[in-house]
Amino acid sequence: MMNMLENIQSQLERLSKSERKVADTILRAPQEAIHKSIATLAAEAGVSEPTVNRFCRRLDTRGFPDFKLLLAQSLATGTPWVNRNVDENDDVKAYSDKIFESAMASLDQVRNGLDINAVNRAVDWLSQAKKISFFGLGSSSTVAHDAMNKFLRFNVPVFWSDDIVLQRMSCMNSSEGDVVVLFSHTGRTRQIVELARLAHENEAMVIAVTTANTPLAHEAGLALLLDVPEDTDVYIPMVSRLAQLTLLDVLATGFTLRRGAKFRDNLKRVKEALRESRFDRGTIIPGKTP
Repeated sequence: MMNMLENIQSQLERLSKSERKVADTILRAPQEAIHKSIATLAAEAGVSEPTVNRFCRRLDTRGFPDFKLLLAQSLATGTPWVNRNVDENDDVKAYSDKIFESAMASLDQVRNGLDINAVNRAVDWLSQAKKISFFGLGSSSTVAHDAMNKFLRFNVPVFWSDDIVLQRMSCMNSSEGDVVVLFSHTGRTRQIVELARLAHENEAMVIAVTTANTPLAHEAGLALLLDVPEDTDVYIPMVSRLAQLTLLDVLATGFTLRRGAKFRDNLKRVKEALRESRFDRGTIIPGKTP
């Protein structure tokens, strides 16, 4: 039997435009939604209170209070600080299946909600940049580091650091034509929002990979919004990180295609230069059993 969060996700395509706004608001922060009044939720979603009630009845509940109770029960079924889909007594196969199924379903949801026009603009900015900086904190820092590894193969200066002091210095020393890419699933990390402000003040273009209706999304010049129903205030970041990495692959691919065939010849030379650092395929290391 589906819990309430799964029920919402399964109904997304059947909801009206206004009801979808309610669903999106809840999925972005379900842990917060259970403590909100109907008036607060309606205001945040930009809809009327009757729309919220209509949304609740669409999910076979008796109204908003009943909906909040079922939503709270859904959140309580997961193991706190681990994953909302995993139960305390799951065996290895059960929690492995749940993690993979959740990841695939959530990535499909992100793909369907992705603003392709925004992605196209981001690729334009990146392909014309004089310098690109990638920053994040916590789990998003690993995504920013992966971005640096990818774009370091390209013929554009790239900077990354997980030190907030160096991040601030970089943004303060940025200038027109530079692009600063900031990763934050919650979009509420104060230091990352401050980096966006500093970069803007120094005329850099700021791209945020984040969640809609967050301080970072509003501060960025261009926000790439990922619709990931994962509350990282409660659970270990899993799908949110995968969504960020997948979008990063999209941006890197777009960058490569936008630069043209001559640029791809340069990538070929980089690959050939790296070849000496690896053993040939099929090489058997002496003393090791194949």
